[in-house]
Amino acid sequence: MYIIIVGAGDIGTPLIEIATRSGNEVVVIEQDTQKAEAIGREYDCLVLNADATSKETLEDAEAEQADAIISTTDQDATNVMVCLLAEEFGIPAITSVVHDAEHMNLFRQIGVNTIENPQQLIAGYLYRAVARPAIVDYMRIGDQAEVFEISVTENAPIAGKTLTEAGEEDILGDDVLIVAIEREGEDSPLTPRGNIQIQPNDMLTVYSARGADPDLTDVFGHYEDKTVQ
Repeated sequence: MYIIIVGAGDIGTPLIEIATRSGNEVVVIEQDTQKAEAIGREYDCLVLNADATSKETLEDAEAEQADAIISTTDQDATNVMVCLLAEEFGIPAITSVVHDAEHMNLFRQIGVNTIENPQQLIAGYLYRAVARPAIVDYMRIGDQAEVFEISVTENAPIAGKTLTEAGEEDILGDDVLIVAIEREGEDSPLTPRGNIQIQPNDMLTVYSARGADPDLTDVFGHYEDKTVQ
C-alpha cells in the first residue's frame, strides 16, 4: 500500500516502523524538524518536514495516489483538518487518533475511522492486568461484551467436561461461547464442538456477553480474580 502517516511522535513512530517493515510505500509528514530528521535517518520512507494541514503539503505527498492516511498528532483539531483535506483528495481509507472522547462524533460524522485515546487504552489494559490477572488478552465489544483468552487450571470446574456437558450442567451460561481451543501438541487451534473435552492447560478464546467477570473466570479455575477489585 501507499500510506501517508501524519505525525512522528509516540504513536506515529511505531506505526512508521510497522508500515515500512511490512513493505509498504510510506510518506511521513512531521512538522518538528528534529523528529522529521530522525525518522528520515531511521526508516526507509519519504519524510516531509511540513504542516499536514496545508493542502500543498498533501499535494507534495501525492495524496491523490495514496491508499490510506493515518493522522496521529496529539491535537484533535489538526487531525480533523488532515482528515477533511484527505477527503478532498479522495483517499480511500482515512484513520485518525482521537484524544478527546467528546470529539469522537465529529470524526465519525465526516466518515473517519477512529482510534480512541491510546493513552486511555493503555491505562485500561494495565488496570486489567492487575484486576484480572488470569486474562491473557482481551478485546472489548460494545459496552460489556468481551473476547478474551484464558488458560484452564487442573481444578477448574470445566476441566474434563465436554462442551455439551458444560452447557447441560450450567457451567457455561447461554451468553458464553468457547471460540477456539489451543492445546499443547496440536499444530493449530481446535474448533470447539459439543463432544470436545476441555483439558487442563488448554488456552481458550472465550466470548462473553457480560465480560470476563470473576464468576466466569472461576469456571476456568482462576479464583485469584476475586481478590482484586
